[in-house]
Amino acid sequence: MSQEQPRKPEDQKEAVKYGDVFPGVQGGELADKVVAPKDAAIMQAAENAVLGKTIKGGAAATLQAAATQNKKAGVVGPDDMNANIVTGDEGVSVKEADLPGRRIITESIAGQGSDSNTRNVDHEKQRKIYELVEAVGQYSQRAPLAVPNTIQAGGAGGQITIGEALEATAMTAGQKPVEWSDAAAIQAAEVRATGRTNIVPGGVAAAAQSAATLNARATKDEEKTKLADILADATSKLPADKPATRRDAEGVTGAEMRNDPFLTTHPTGVAASVAAAARLNQTNSNEMPK
Repeated sequence: MSQEQPRKPEDQKEAVKYGDVFPGVQGGELADKVVAPKDAAIMQAAENAVLGKTIKGGAAATLQAAATQNKKAGVVGPDDMNANIVTGDEGVSVKEADLPGRRIITESIAGQGSDSNTRNVDHEKQRKIYELVEAVGQYSQRAPLAVPNTIQAGGAGGQITIGEALEATAMTAGQKPVEWSDAAAIQAAEVRATGRTNIVPGGVAAAAQSAATLNARATKDEEKTKLADILADATSKLPADKPATRRDAEGVTGAEMRNDPFLTTHPTGVAASVAAAARLNQTNSNEMPK
């Protein structure tokens, strides 16, 4: 068999394609190609060469998960590769640039890429996330969005952002496989954090959509992408962020419920974290000197 194309084209209806895992890709040349093992290996080698490691939730990890499923489905072999995509004129590319306060990582396949912004670790941010994790645990029984009087604000620190709420979810529900309801909630959170009407290429919403697509085809839980894989470094993948408000919480909760088969939210999931962040922010605002 040629290594130019994945095998068994007649079975490609079961195959995971580039358009499935990277919703932002444009044109059939890339979107309709089946993800092959050598494609993932080449992207992984590029990440290792430039960054010294494989990025969690990055292009290589996403392609590896897709290629593994395609291999198990029998639609590709271990040595299959889309040579015209990954070794063509544009091929795969990984670049990084340092800017004040952040590192920009740009990955591309066949000339189509995305930015991932990595900010420095902030101890104040970590404090707020741990405070939020505690609040989510305390009010995990589908508490109302109204501000309860029993929540205690954690000092005079800054407001908890939507990105920080997503990172808290990686701790409160990190081992939960990503489902469509999670992806919808994450997309709603990203849109509200960034102020954009479309998802960010290479961002948390795109990664969550890819994970939900792959997980729907996986047969075992251990093969599924978990929320922690997507949200562990969420703030670094948001080009903009903002403090969580009650309106944000209502929007994220609505998105999660509408896409859940039982019209509910996970008690410690994305909506719960954003709602808890909104409550804490309101409490902090009320306790600030006038």
